Amino acid sequence: MIKNKLKPISLIFYLFFSAFSSCEEPLPEVGLKSGMWRGEIVAQENTIPFNFEVEKSEGAYKINLINGDEKLNIDGVDILGDSLFFNMHIFDISIKAKIYKDSLVGSYTKNYAENYVLPFRATFGKMGRFDIIDSSDKFDGTWETVFKDEGGKETNAIGIFKSDGKLLKGTFLTKTGDYRFLDGYTVNDTMFLYTFDGNHIFKFRAYMENDTLLKGEYWSGKTAYKTFVSRKNDEVELPDPNSLTYLKDGYDKIEFSFPDLDGKLTTLQDEKYKDKIVILQILGTWCPNCMDETRFLSDWYKKNQSSGVEIIGLAYEVKPDFNYAKNRVQTMKTKMDVPYNFLIAGTSSTESASASLPMLNKVISFPTSIIIDKTGKVRRIHTGFNGPATGIFYEEFVDEFNQFMKALIDEP
Repeated sequence: MIKNKLKPISLIFYLFFSAFSSCEEPLPEVGLKSGMWRGEIVAQENTIPFNFEVEKSEGAYKINLINGDEKLNIDGVDILGDSLFFNMHIFDISIKAKIYKDSLVGSYTKNYAENYVLPFRATFGKMGRFDIIDSSDKFDGTWETVFKDEGGKETNAIGIFKSDGKLLKGTFLTKTGDYRFLDGYTVNDTMFLYTFDGNHIFKFRAYMENDTLLKGEYWSGKTAYKTFVSRKNDEVELPDPNSLTYLKDGYDKIEFSFPDLDGKLTTLQDEKYKDKIVILQILGTWCPNCMDETRFLSDWYKKNQSSGVEIIGLAYEVKPDFNYAKNRVQTMKTKMDVPYNFLIAGTSSTESASASLPMLNKVISFPTSIIIDKTGKVRRIHTGFNGPATGIFYEEFVDEFNQFMKALIDEP
């Protein structure tokens, strides 16, 4: 298998100049058409398709980004003349495009990353992510998977795929989380899977060497590339997520002092948390798996807050600037209607998180959750989060979490 080589400069300049030299004149008086659009991000010479729906009400636009079985609401959509501007949900990522009658041409930019700009285009009236597609059930099942990057580092995963009409759906689980909602199609003995959730830009391509063996390639964002091998195995398991992160010898509790969004230092000794069960959520607003966990914890907290529980989000953001981090967290808190409190704890690396919580052996994943009982004792540390895209794995987690928390709540 040969990796596609990206020619970013020539491709971006081609799209840039085509936007301004096209024989299709911009029609600013038309505005942005309401209805379904098919967008495309071009990364590593791969086209990643996705759908979004434009709605207009009382002169204001809203965009619903559709990624597999999820829909992400985007407000703050601005139209200036013949140009469109909007940010990608809770992420510090923006799309800027010139509006034509039935198309958009522009760029996708990760604002926090240096020189992270990819070509973007969209076509009005395109229903579905793909045109003519089909899906075979030969890829259905559970696949023991090993990813290998260009440096030879290997990562174990579980692939779960299921044909659904003309689509192939699924995801990959790892010990630090899942690859979220993937969908695609099959062509003979080859499968294609994609995701675009505002942050993740993934393409998977694999061919079936025989009924129990897949060999494939995986492209992520602007530069990341891996190969993988998958073997059908309904019994495959990943390490217990409750065993990977733990307290070091000599420590029996969690201690910290981090500022909240108003800059006030907060500790577990504050009156609000006295004699309460506390869940510490290690997260970053840049992390889609953290978004899944935040959605789950928010719903759970709204139902159980009166039972003597609190949640504290420990945010590790991409820049050390407090005001930047505060604004990113506040954006997530508002857009997702998160009812619990957040503290600014550090920057977005596992090294930073580990240094800020030296009583832990190591933080290896965003997110990680720490459950502390009413006496201040750490009862569980859960590494990663497998979200709704993982199906039965997510359902089993929810059931077990609810049982565990009920037992803690019922303790005297």
